[in-house]
Amino acid sequence: MVTLGLLVRLEAKPGKEADVENFLKGGLPLVEQEPATTAWFAIRLGPSTFGIFDVFPDESGREAHLSGRVAAALQENAELFAQAPDIQKLDVVAAKLPGVLAT
Repeated sequence: MVTLGLLVRLEAKPGKEADVENFLKGGLPLVEQEPATTAWFAIRLGPSTFGIFDVFPDESGREAHLSGRVAAALQENAELFAQAPDIQKLDVVAAKLPGVLAT
């Protein structure tokens, strides 16, 4: 069951859009090593706007992710982004995931 999530909005610097897309694709193997990250999506919202949406069963899973390797990689690659990531914590009120039930 997932109850919590994160929505991270990322704005690529001009000319860095492909680099940001590749960076996000490279994050998948890191997240696959996080057992408490139930689902993780790297998304493109516009020509230079990207995002990450992920969900967790509890606060400890979310906090583990926030202090994990993807978060560290975001900081290490800050030169790709026009501004600091906008990280929003959220509550999941309903979800449909393969093999996972939420209330």
